[in-house]
Amino acid sequence: MGQKHNIKAVLFDLDGTLIDVDLKQFIPNYLRMLSESISHLVPQRKVISKLLKASEAVNHNDGNKTNDSVFAEVFFPLEGYTREEIQPYFDKFYENEFVKLKQYTVKKESAFSVVQKVFESNLEAVIATTPVLPLTAIKQRLDWAGVGNFDFKLITHIENSRANKPNLLYYKDIVQFMGIPANNCLMVGDEAKDMIAAKIGCPTFLVESSNTDFSSSMPEPDYKGSLKDVIKLL
Repeated sequence: MGQKHNIKAVLFDLDGTLIDVDLKQFIPNYLRMLSESISHLVPQRKVISKLLKASEAVNHNDGNKTNDSVFAEVFFPLEGYTREEIQPYFDKFYENEFVKLKQYTVKKESAFSVVQKVFESNLEAVIATTPVLPLTAIKQRLDWAGVGNFDFKLITHIENSRANKPNLLYYKDIVQFMGIPANNCLMVGDEAKDMIAAKIGCPTFLVESSNTDFSSSMPEPDYKGSLKDVIKLL
């Protein structure tokens, strides 16, 4: 990969990177549908309000607990209902309803070939997506992206993470798990919270998307281009 970086692992963001997502449609509809799954128990507006508060708490997780624990402590009990009472309805939602959100995503034709190239090059591959959803939801989105059959070394999700982007602890934990120095891990993403991995020494590749905001304090990426351009660096 040129003289500059000796890449041994590639960390992929998901939304806007491996798959195009209309977040302005996806997020409100996700909140609506998830809250509908327990609307026979709790009014939707109260569920959505609690979901937003719990998600905000995850954003500020200091690393002492998993994101799942932080979320649950804020979210439950919900109007007197315990997690044990609510969780089966959420599980059913992810099993049967979550797939309906696929309509707000567009598959990137290059995603499969890029990820395949990483594996063919004997590099480690990580899905470094915002860890606020359960693994089942992220696996479905990987399927929508056409890369669900790859054996990723790590997929970050709400249960196995203790920080959220842009907290540097999120990236430090990935690098430590991989046992590979940060300067050998390429972070591929479309937002400032992905490019922030540069602050722990990761080389970065910016894939521009509708979510990219150049007015933010985005560290200058080492590389930028289309997702397909990542192949040239491997």
